[in-house]
Amino acid sequence: MLYPTPDLSPDDARVLDDIDRARDALRRQVASASTKLVNGLRRFLTADAVAASNSIEGFRVSTVDAEDLMDGERDVDVSEVNRDETLAYQRMMTYIQSLHDAPDFGYSKGLLNGLHWMLQGHHHTPQRPAGQWRKGSVYVTDTRDPSIAAYTAPTVEEVPGLMSELVDWLNEDGQTHPTVRAAMAHLHLVSIHPWPDGNGRMSRSLRTLVTARAGVLAPEFSSIEAWLGRPGNTWEYYRQLGARGSTYLPDQDVSEWVRFNLVASHQQTQSVRLRLERSTRVLERLDTFVDSLGLSARVVSALHDVALSGRVRRSRYERSENLRVQQAQRDLRDLVAARVLKPVGRTRARYYVAGDAFPETALEEAHTPFTLIDPYEQ
Repeated sequence: MLYPTPDLSPDDARVLDDIDRARDALRRQVASASTKLVNGLRRFLTADAVAASNSIEGFRVSTVDAEDLMDGERDVDVSEVNRDETLAYQRMMTYIQSLHDAPDFGYSKGLLNGLHWMLQGHHHTPQRPAGQWRKGSVYVTDTRDPSIAAYTAPTVEEVPGLMSELVDWLNEDGQTHPTVRAAMAHLHLVSIHPWPDGNGRMSRSLRTLVTARAGVLAPEFSSIEAWLGRPGNTWEYYRQLGARGSTYLPDQDVSEWVRFNLVASHQQTQSVRLRLERSTRVLERLDTFVDSLGLSARVVSALHDVALSGRVRRSRYERSENLRVQQAQRDLRDLVAARVLKPVGRTRARYYVAGDAFPETALEEAHTPFTLIDPYEQ
């Protein structure tokens, strides 16, 4: 038995309508923005989701380091464990992103196990297999005392039947609003806990896939993983899951869980919109600055990365502008000579940060925080 999908309150329905309108507006905003701006935002949002979802499980990599790892950079100052987890999660997320508009799509046990292999294949052992249902009991332990089981998942014997029920529900439930359906899919999978490890990230990824399959926004624009990874939100996330009980009790009202997810979806959509608007304003200031110095307009992309992410590497600038190595090196040398950029590190590990002559107006715009509203308190 799975959790029954709760009826929405009038407030829930209002917030859901707000989410639909905001996502539709964001879709149009993305469509009208420049390709370079959108591609940069896509890369950032993917890295932010990967870094945030991994951070919930204790793997700490900054968003900018995750971006570098995803770009194929080897000289990034992170542990091998964190590197492996980042790249594994990126592989799975990249595949999920490709599925958002795949024709002849269907959910299956094989799909879910395949995604799990992408995430956990580097940990595979016969005792704790990746890409297969677990062979033993699994517990979520108390973060303060690992000797206490905060949650005990269904028995091994129950897992195949529950996963069959979940797959059938995913393929057949066409009446529930996609945002609510995604929240329920997340709750179903994380409660069943069918694998020995990786259940939290798999459940958050399934939520992203279900939302993306609705076709309003691509996965990187609709994922709430970055929102869940913020410390206060992570604490509330665990509280919400803990409120479901210490064992699998599906015959209960999960309205509070749905409301929590509606707030997350609303605020993440706000965040993406505000990031895009801020990025556009930074770009305008950098365009003016570069033009005033008589520099090539293409260097704006390097300066834009520095303003928003704190640094840029030669390889990223080179790919972004489709340059030869020598061209990219020359542009960056010119920016260093003008004190607009400052190099950090040597040879392959080198990256560039803002120099003394970097335009303050762009940095001020990039570093000004924005405010998110609680849709239930409007």
